[in-house]
Amino acid sequence: MKENRFKLFEEYIGVTFHNKAVLREAFTHRSYINEIHERGLSHNERLEFLGDAVVELSSTDFLYKKYPNATEGDLTNYRAALVNAVTLGNIAIDIGMENYLLLSKGEAKDKGTKAREIILANAFEALVGAIYLDQGYGTADTFLKKNLLGKTDEIVKKGLWRDAKSFFQEEAQDAVGITPAYKVMREIGPDHDKQFVVGVYLDKELVAEGTGKSKQEAEQNAAGEGLKVKGWK
Repeated sequence: MKENRFKLFEEYIGVTFHNKAVLREAFTHRSYINEIHERGLSHNERLEFLGDAVVELSSTDFLYKKYPNATEGDLTNYRAALVNAVTLGNIAIDIGMENYLLLSKGEAKDKGTKAREIILANAFEALVGAIYLDQGYGTADTFLKKNLLGKTDEIVKKGLWRDAKSFFQEEAQDAVGITPAYKVMREIGPDHDKQFVVGVYLDKELVAEGTGKSKQEAEQNAAGEGLKVKGWK
């Protein structure tokens, strides 16, 4: 197994794995397994499941302590903006994860797309799961504080946590007198790890699309993209 290929990545993130195989697994997409058929190699979906829970706990604890006067609703919105696929995918790119992804040849060519964004976000969560397994919650929490949780200030300052769907509806009704409608455009991934792509419409106009692990999250992300497209800030 070629775990040494991740040495520079370990140095960059400041975490040296005891179990190199679990690090490799974090970067291994299901498509790679289906194409390579390497014995003993597992894809990263179980690690992603674990990492998602670690990210949620770490971010919830951080936000609860940082904003003692915030309401439950505000904290929920802060967290949703902090841990969505767009944010996690961008952080994965920032720390160089895209250079280490183990993908099928077809997936490897598919750069700059929503599907790649989702793969990166999932790999980030899988990496967190791998850190947790290898070195415990403390190291995983430290990694998240360094790479993710610092984004909170920008999110709160710029109001990126606001309920984009409600805001988009208010702006649409004021500007064009139309109530937005949402439609599931497609579904990505296996049933146990499905991603929804939702389009937001003004009458017959498809304004924007958004992706999420639930239809509700995808609608919020679509509304956020719609605000950008229309210039409604």
